[in-house]
Amino acid sequence: MTTNILEMRSITKTFPGVKALSEVTLDVGRGEVHAICGENGAGKSTLMKVLSGVYPHGTYEGDIVFEDEVVEFKDIRDSEAKGIVIIHQELALSPYLSIAENIFLNNEQKGGFGLIDWDKTNHEAAKLLARVGLRENPTTKIMDIGVGKQQLVEIAKALSKRVKLLILDEPTAALNDEDSDHLLDLILHLKGQGITSIIISHKLNEIKKVSDAVTVIRDGKAIETIAKTDVTEERIIKDMVGRDLEHRYPDHTPNIGEEILRVEDWTAYHPQDTSRIVVDHVNLNVRAGEIVGIAGLMGAGRTEFAMSLFGQSYGSKISGRVLKHGIEIKTRTVSEAIDNGIAYATEDRKTYGLNLIEDIKRNISMASLKKLERRGLVHDNEEFKVANEFRKSMNIKAPSVLVKTGKLSGGNQQKVVLSKWIYADPDVLILDEPTRGIDVGAKYEIYTIINKLAAQGKGVIVISSELPELLGISDRIYTISEGRITGEFPIKEATPETLIKHMTMEKAR
Repeated sequence: MTTNILEMRSITKTFPGVKALSEVTLDVGRGEVHAICGENGAGKSTLMKVLSGVYPHGTYEGDIVFEDEVVEFKDIRDSEAKGIVIIHQELALSPYLSIAENIFLNNEQKGGFGLIDWDKTNHEAAKLLARVGLRENPTTKIMDIGVGKQQLVEIAKALSKRVKLLILDEPTAALNDEDSDHLLDLILHLKGQGITSIIISHKLNEIKKVSDAVTVIRDGKAIETIAKTDVTEERIIKDMVGRDLEHRYPDHTPNIGEEILRVEDWTAYHPQDTSRIVVDHVNLNVRAGEIVGIAGLMGAGRTEFAMSLFGQSYGSKISGRVLKHGIEIKTRTVSEAIDNGIAYATEDRKTYGLNLIEDIKRNISMASLKKLERRGLVHDNEEFKVANEFRKSMNIKAPSVLVKTGKLSGGNQQKVVLSKWIYADPDVLILDEPTRGIDVGAKYEIYTIINKLAAQGKGVIVISSELPELLGISDRIYTISEGRITGEFPIKEATPETLIKHMTMEKAR
């Protein structure tokens, strides 16, 4: 029988007006990979912040037992000294420092006279990079490597601290399939070295691949822990949302009308390398009441197309025509695109979609301040009223529209983004990865919102990396590869095999 490396007993954590955790108990066996699942806002990250000392002893009730010893962490350094290391979803790396400098930040390799021994630093960093399978020079700056490699640097940093229990919060949320597979294989490799891992993830297929046990948290309570042999997606989903999801996607009966938008021969070049084409003579259209999917691999040009179309906010030497109801329009700036009835919900909501230090009210109104203008000023009462109506109709889980948007869960942040653009009342709404990083329950709500927009006669374009999602919600799907449209399929003719075949088509050389 596996002995436990960790026991969290009756953990309760309260914030002003909110009980985030209620009597949560968690047992993690030594040397296992233990997954934690739950909807956004269920309390998963809060529980891990309690464990790692981000929320220090005294700010919560209950006990933490690590390696048979009751521990009381004052801060994150206390937990790291015991061998507990957390890697947050938002990576804590300095982009301007080298890989080696980041690995040993606050844990410097010192030589004589208390000075940093740079040869030792780079040598030790190279050994750690080899352990995580990252072939990079330790002197390379973080800004010069991709997110997948940065995630590996974080793990190398954890290994430098002689980690015994590694906590990974949504480690693959921003990674492509190849990087995700590599990271999951690494977690299993570390398990073989005796390192215990706790992984928080919404990706149920990944959880099934690597976990030895799954604990589901709902509304701040531990619902159950499921052994690997008993793990099924249906069981996890039922525990997460409190009900069976017989259908992952809401029923959708399309009522498709006349063409709203047509894009002809749309071409864009890389903003820095102006000899490199990133959107290659794209032609597509969308009709009133239609949900059009765009499927493509990472780097295929999906987001580049959307951003270049929406106010030319990406790319250089952009050319082509945009027609709305058969009449050519201009989308040279974001304001011009909005005025012409086009909206774009970015894939990176935290950087480009929201002002996280502003409240819900201002985020919802920011794209449509003209509608709230009275004698050159924003009408505060009307702004509050509009935002509150969206809070209720979109089921945004917040006590007030005055709550800072950065305090919301990912799913609720996404609802704020959608509210902002719905209030702008566009004719065409482009949604780029609208359900990235949110749980199955919140996804269902987003799909329902998309269906409602189509039912109102709007044209909706959905860009997604998840083929089941596109197949579940679209009326028609385009495939894109190397910046070119490679296929167009009515939903009845679209299959995963057909889509992947066209998503991987190479240009004729």
